[in-house]
Amino acid sequence: MKIDPTVYDGRPADVTGRLPREIACYDLLDSLSIPYLRVDHEHADTIPDCKEVETYLGVRICKNLMLCNRQKTDFYLLLMDGDKPFHTKDLSKQIGSSRLSFAPPEAMEELLGVTPGSATILGLMNDKDHRVRLILDSSVLAQERFGCHPCINTSSLALSMADMREKLLPHLGVAPLLVDLPDDRDAES
Repeated sequence: MKIDPTVYDGRPADVTGRLPREIACYDLLDSLSIPYLRVDHEHADTIPDCKEVETYLGVRICKNLMLCNRQKTDFYLLLMDGDKPFHTKDLSKQIGSSRLSFAPPEAMEELLGVTPGSATILGLMNDKDHRVRLILDSSVLAQERFGCHPCINTSSLALSMADMREKLLPHLGVAPLLVDLPDDRDAES
């Protein structure tokens, strides 16, 4: 993957060619006085794609999964350690919702204003009716800083966990559901 090796402090000086959804993320972070580092790169749709980005930003990129129940009436955005395997049964048990699956692309666009591969906590700014429930895994909360996309997967940001919890989420009116997903990587070896 091609990455601009420059780590920028904040928003792009020139926003020509950038999507409004990306610019809205920078506007939101700036309005809340949340500092962030930024790296620009080719499309990074998966966690393996993000590994190189992590080295530039000095943070781990979170796995952001948009999920729904079978009826597509309950929606969730799960943030978890990018390297941790995800098993729906582990999450279902903790949140009391069975038959979880990945939300369809049209629901991602409608509720979070993102496309597959670009799911992010920053997309919650587009969920004005609070239809998406944020779920944070304990492994993410334990990090001092974390990485995410600004509603488009051609840039990645490094944010402070404290800023996310103390500024961003209160501003958005989001109270996350905390879970502790098992890490069975050692068992798989």
